[in-house]
Order: sequence, then C-alpha cells, then structure tokens
Amino acid sequence: MNFTDAKRLTNAGARRMMATALAAAERDGIAISVAIADAGGHLMLLERMDGGRFHTVHSATTKAVCAASNRRPTGARGAQAQALDTIHAIGLALAAGAERWTAMEGGCPVIVGGECVGGVGVSGGNFEFDERVAREAVESIGASAK
Repeated sequence: MNFTDAKRLTNAGARRMMATALAAAERDGIAISVAIADAGGHLMLLERMDGGRFHTVHSATTKAVCAASNRRPTGARGAQAQALDTIHAIGLALAAGAERWTAMEGGCPVIVGGECVGGVGVSGGNFEFDERVAREAVESIGASAK
C-alpha cells in the first residue's frame, strides 16, 4: 500500500478547543497561554490571556508539540512510557530539542479514531490545572487525550 487516508484537525476544531480552554481558565481566574498544533507539530493557534506571563507562551507551545509527537499526554515519561529521573528528562529535552520535548504536564494529544491529529498545550496554572484544561479542550471536540 502506497497511500492512506488521514484525518486532520480543522481550524474550527482548534478554535473550539481554544475557546474551551480559555473559558475554563477564566472561570477559575487563572491567566494562561494555550497552544494548538497539528499532527506535525506546526502551530495552528496560540493565545496568551491578559495577565499571562510571557514565558507561558513557549511552555504551552512546547507542550502541544511534544504531545502531538509522542501521541500521549506530556510528563516525565520516556519513549516507551518509562518513568524518567531528572537527569534523563533534561537529557531527552536536549536531545529532542528544547522546543520539541518537555517533562512538564499540561500537554495532551488530540486522538480521533486512534489517529493523532494534533496537540494542545496549556501553561500558567499548576501542573494539575494545566493538564485538566488541556484534556477538557480535547474532549470538547469529541476527541480523546489518550
């Protein structure tokens, strides 16, 4: 077989996820940045809320790209989902590229029919908040984060 049909994340889907994430942050009073990338890790949407710290733009983008690339939520896990200690997590980030891999929670893949069509990254709250908001954003379009 030389070709296959592939799903793609649409701009409308990315906008719906963005709206969901921003609404959750506004409801909880936390200023965040949200990045949404396609399956290839290319940025589709990026927004930093008023009051959001400038470094959260880079963190959210890295989380979205990493989640899309690994096809699983971000965190301190290696290629085979093995737990990583701090030295190995830093080494992996350096090997992959600081803008392509992170051990920080808050990034979720967008899985549709078993196929990864993108990633969502949230930064600005604590790790649990960022992960919850990213997951809610993914689920808002009927996709899965696992």
